[in-house]
Amino acid sequence: MKNRKQFNFKVLYRRTALIIYDIISVICASYLALLMRFDLRLDDIPEHFIVPITNFLLFNIILTIFIFYVFRMYHSLWAFAGEMELRNVVLSSVASAILNGVGLQFFRIGGNQAVPNSYYFLYCFILIAFIFTSRFSYRFFRGLKYKRINRGNSISVMVVGAGEAANLIVKEIVNSNFSTMVIRCIIDDDRGKWGRFIQGIKVVGGRDKIIESAAFYEVDEIIVAMPSISRAEMKDILDICKETNCKLRALPGVYQLVNGEVSISELRDVGVEDLLGREPVEIDLNSILSYVKDKKVLVTGGGGTIGSELCRQIASHKPSHLIALDIYENSIYDIQQELINTYPDLRLTVLIASVRNTNRVNQIFAEYQPDIVYHAAAHKHVPLMEDSPNEAVKNNIFGTFKTAMAAAVYGTKRFVMISTDKAVNPANVMGASKRVCEMIIQTFNKHYETEFVAVRFGNVLGSNGSVIPIFKKQIADGGPVTVTHPDIIRYFMTIPEAVSLVLQAGAYAKGGEIFVLDMGKPVKILDLAMNLIRLSGLTPGEDIKIQYTGLRAGEKLYEELLLEEEGMRETANRLIYIGKPIELDDGKFFAQLKKLKEASKNESGDIRGMLREIVPTYEYESG
Repeated sequence: MKNRKQFNFKVLYRRTALIIYDIISVICASYLALLMRFDLRLDDIPEHFIVPITNFLLFNIILTIFIFYVFRMYHSLWAFAGEMELRNVVLSSVASAILNGVGLQFFRIGGNQAVPNSYYFLYCFILIAFIFTSRFSYRFFRGLKYKRINRGNSISVMVVGAGEAANLIVKEIVNSNFSTMVIRCIIDDDRGKWGRFIQGIKVVGGRDKIIESAAFYEVDEIIVAMPSISRAEMKDILDICKETNCKLRALPGVYQLVNGEVSISELRDVGVEDLLGREPVEIDLNSILSYVKDKKVLVTGGGGTIGSELCRQIASHKPSHLIALDIYENSIYDIQQELINTYPDLRLTVLIASVRNTNRVNQIFAEYQPDIVYHAAAHKHVPLMEDSPNEAVKNNIFGTFKTAMAAAVYGTKRFVMISTDKAVNPANVMGASKRVCEMIIQTFNKHYETEFVAVRFGNVLGSNGSVIPIFKKQIADGGPVTVTHPDIIRYFMTIPEAVSLVLQAGAYAKGGEIFVLDMGKPVKILDLAMNLIRLSGLTPGEDIKIQYTGLRAGEKLYEELLLEEEGMRETANRLIYIGKPIELDDGKFFAQLKKLKEASKNESGDIRGMLREIVPTYEYESG
């Protein structure tokens, strides 16, 4: 037996109540309009004005209720009434007034005028007032109820920016029944807006008022609603905001305005990348990755930070086959599931393999015949490689050698290796091993048809083993935050920037180049730690202590991006440069590699000395 839909008596009661109210409103508007026309003096109203109104009243009520029904005045959810509902209130009331005016003409007495001309305007105005009150009062009182409930949990907010994005954010917070935010003030550098109000909230001044206003209004959170400003300007504003110890949030970018997606849900916590003060690398991925389309692409280290982002970007540009390879099954499984869900039509192969296994690497290249290889597989953790230098040599140097050799033998068109700024005048085994990898790439390029290139960049924000996640965990645990040295500096870039550079290198590659990103100014790690503490709403040195632990083995105070003899040559992208290849004695180099391979296999204790023979700029402390 079919289940009958249960009748909703609650809706019936509400609609009946609204209809009764509207009937009373029509009656009151009909007579009040006439009464107001005669300055509320009932005795002054001529009878020939009252009679037509009374005679037509029943018809007026029926017609008005019908008009309201057509305009969905009994179907809208008035708890969420907005501009559309307000428009319907006005239009339905105007329609009622017009039909009322037409109808009164048929009930006028003799040749007298039906009603004074001003009556129609007064009737319309009064009816709108009555209907507006009934429909929007529910939303008003409901909002007061929830605001009263949330008052005890309210978060005091300052909004920086008084443009369109700020207006939308302020409007949503002010009108929300459930938001626990209370906007106290707005900041904007436009002097013409100072002292004015947005949604009832005052613009109190420019950025120089941020610290003062945050203290005066006891602000808990600052929202930067300026999606179109440059990174440099954003950094300047955030540098001021972080001195307030308020939580910082921001809109992601100007595209949110274009797409009409500006809302509270689009706000994100401000991260350290916002404080770098550098514009992101400008890459036209559509043109760059046109060479990826319909190609077989292999990504080694596909489960890592850079490798997984490479897989995402490449998958979005329709390769004929994407092969992701990694030795660590958990991370490669995660990216596999993500790509399957995001790109169901993608031909994807995920392989568990070590680049140190010659037979396995050759078998993969023989079977899949990749057109392009992005080699991101490597041991990158500096202190760990200092403790296990032979593993760095086996994995980084000879893993690269075997993969590059397979690419050359099996006809890969382009091979792009991920390198690091630590390869320049290296002070650790990891950096020295990556410098040898660059030398392998440049040497292979001279002897094989495959175009071999390397991409060199600095630290990647948020990558596995990077300092940011470590700092965040230390802050969450209550400190202390450990910094090796107060003067240590590093270059930083975001994961998308790093991947964009790798993809750009693939497009620019002619063979033998080392691509280098102009990463702007280096950042002091101490400043990075203090910024993270402040972004967490805490005070460095008070809420969270900073502890200096001393430089670790193989760690430099600063990193470089180019060897002195490499020089720099510009590319079409003003932020990307090419270091010219350094001349090598190929015979001597391959002989050194053969000796190094045997030494690492035998777990030699002098592996650093052998690396120094190959990389003269490698400096290390013996013993």
